[in-house]
Amino acid sequence: MTLAELREEIESIDREIVELIARRTYVAETVAQVKAAEDIPTTDESQEQRVMDRAGENAEQFDVDSNLVKAIFRLLIELNKVEQRESR
Repeated sequence: MTLAELREEIESIDREIVELIARRTYVAETVAQVKAAEDIPTTDESQEQRVMDRAGENAEQFDVDSNLVKAIFRLLIELNKVEQRESR
């Protein structure tokens, strides 16, 4: 592959990543609505830990640095928590 083709592939992957973040955010907003309706706190540390554990396991499965993947997921969790709080 040429450098230009490789860069095009990265651009495509980046779009997919953003699309997945948008999908995750939409589902998190729906979670916020359910939590509000059922008077459940925004923060659920045990669920957050399960997400982080799963992220680490997935990173290992795909031979990606688990600390990097966990850092990304920590940001996603924080983003979703902020949005959940704002929607209440």
